[in-house]
Amino acid sequence: MSSLKQAEGPRHTRILGLGAARGDLVVPNDDLVGPIDSSDEWIRQRTGIVTRTRASHDILAVDLASDAAKEAIEASGVPADQIDLVLVATISNVQQTPSIAAVVADRVGANPAPAYDLNAACAGYTYAIAQADALIRAGAAHYALVIGAEKLSDVVDPTDRSISFLLGDGAGAAVIGPSETPGISTTVWGSDGSKADAVGMNATLTDFRDGDAAWPTLRQEGQTVFRWAVWEMAKVAQKALDEAGITVDDLAAFVPHQANMRIVDEFAKQLKLPETVVIARDIQTTGNTSAASIPLATHRLLSEHPELSGGLALQIGFGAGLVYGAQVVVLP
Repeated sequence: MSSLKQAEGPRHTRILGLGAARGDLVVPNDDLVGPIDSSDEWIRQRTGIVTRTRASHDILAVDLASDAAKEAIEASGVPADQIDLVLVATISNVQQTPSIAAVVADRVGANPAPAYDLNAACAGYTYAIAQADALIRAGAAHYALVIGAEKLSDVVDPTDRSISFLLGDGAGAAVIGPSETPGISTTVWGSDGSKADAVGMNATLTDFRDGDAAWPTLRQEGQTVFRWAVWEMAKVAQKALDEAGITVDDLAAFVPHQANMRIVDEFAKQLKLPETVVIARDIQTTGNTSAASIPLATHRLLSEHPELSGGLALQIGFGAGLVYGAQVVVLP
């Protein structure tokens, strides 16, 4: 009887290149304060946001994803036709199908790579990194294109005070491939669906279709999410460090999901990060871009601090559905 062949892959993986695409519009706080009866000062104090990038009407999440992907592929040095896995983390594809990933694979020249979207909200990029790492090491792929892409301005109610002023548009991408040394640690990830109502859409598409609700938009219980993020996610971040076998003293950078500057600063305190660790604060001028926020923030960090290349970065995503994921990566 013939034995069944099973795929085997390389022992290690790493990020080989990054790309980014932000919305083409710079939207200051003053443009948003009227409908929510607020002020520039109030938004800055509560969130740290001064401006956010948003995309023009005719630019979709798939367009941002394609632009970021092309830059990441060029930076990686991997020919597009050798990419045999495309993953896109998103919550803002305006079409239920086809997936953004399949369209991007075609646009960048990666056909016929398997391609699919995944929905893990603001943790989506870390989820996709975990999947790409595992699939390559299992021998199911050789090179993976991972993208976080959002056009959240399509799901914003400008009169909502809970989340609308936080959100921006953009995409960040990474090419992942084999490595002779470890470049992506074990991912600590999970969810708590019992608190799913804390942040998410305020209606369903069928509610909208039947005339029972307006176009669904994002809402959140700000204090619930803030407390969960600050206290519970700091524990997840520490566990990711432990799983990676390192301490905060080994880190070159910390790249949390860009949810709120107060959360970012509180994380740094909870983790007791030394002053040598560079902390990503991209939210100040980009806003909260959900699944795109970690790769966008990492891309900016490396453009401003090229000396971080080759160093270790702790990244953690957390968001709607109260999903979360954290891992340590070697910066490309």
